[in-house]
Amino acid sequence: MSGFVNALVIVGVVAIVIARQFRAHPINTDRRWWLLPVILAVVALRKPGILDAHHRAESAVLLAVELLIGLATGVGWGWTTRIWTAPDGIVWSRSTKASVAVWGVGIALRAGVFALGSALGLHQDSSALMLGLAGTLLIRSGILAWRAQPSGAASSPAPAYGDGKRSAWEERV
Repeated sequence: MSGFVNALVIVGVVAIVIARQFRAHPINTDRRWWLLPVILAVVALRKPGILDAHHRAESAVLLAVELLIGLATGVGWGWTTRIWTAPDGIVWSRSTKASVAVWGVGIALRAGVFALGSALGLHQDSSALMLGLAGTLLIRSGILAWRAQPSGAASSPAPAYGDGKRSAWEERV
């Protein structure tokens, strides 16, 4: 795929994921929550242009920073997502205002990495952004799947930012 097609895929995935995450929806821990991030990573890694051929070390450092930003964004998003168990036993989730802040910081940091790469004269492929997005989604989905699992005698998920503000019934609107 060309860089333009990669950019369209990235925008489409981000739009779908964000729109879905800010509505309450059930978490199904039996599903293959890792499948979309793996597909994105395979698409990102299948072509050789992810590193600048003339500046391999510098572009590898920027790629590593992009991945770290993606992983940190995924961790922040996973822990700021509100999850609760409804009276019928179904575990629900919805992103919070803090999740929006995490996304905003992640996007700002990625823009800074891109600006730094441009200032250094590095060729930057959209595959690096797609790989960072895959890392974000993988970590976030893994954290939510882990938090949704009942732990020991307690059947409620792990606490998160925003817990205790509303009852599960009010959140299901």
